Amino acid sequence: VQLQASGGGLVQPGGSLRLSCTASGFTFNYYTIIWVRQAPGKEREAVSCLSTIDSGTFYRDSVKGRFTISIDNHLSTAYLQMDNLKPEDTAVYYCATDTRPSWGGLCLTYRSDFDHWGQGTLVTVSS
Repeated sequence: VQLQASGGGLVQPGGSLRLSCTASGFTFNYYTIIWVRQAPGKEREAVSCLSTIDSGTFYRDSVKGRFTISIDNHLSTAYLQMDNLKPEDTAVYYCATDTRPSWGGLCLTYRSDFDHWGQGTLVTVSS
């Protein structure tokens, strides 16, 4: 059972990246998928989450309108499309799965104790 985030890199401000989160040994069915980031010297924060139960999606205010979370039909790969990137988006991005309630954006408050947690991918936004 493994999660792996990929797709990070160096991008200029205003640019785009698409992160992928691949599940091995299980599928995302019945889980909430959470994209979490941690910038140097800052606390870990969830930026977006998606419930596979009701398809609800939630975004942190700072990324609303710029990031889009999605999942493939096989429920084995999740994505985070990041547009109009800003220097403050620089961080290591992780994907996680969780079975705690997601309604109302609760999933955005989760920072640890995930059911699955994978290696992250570094996103650097700089000119």
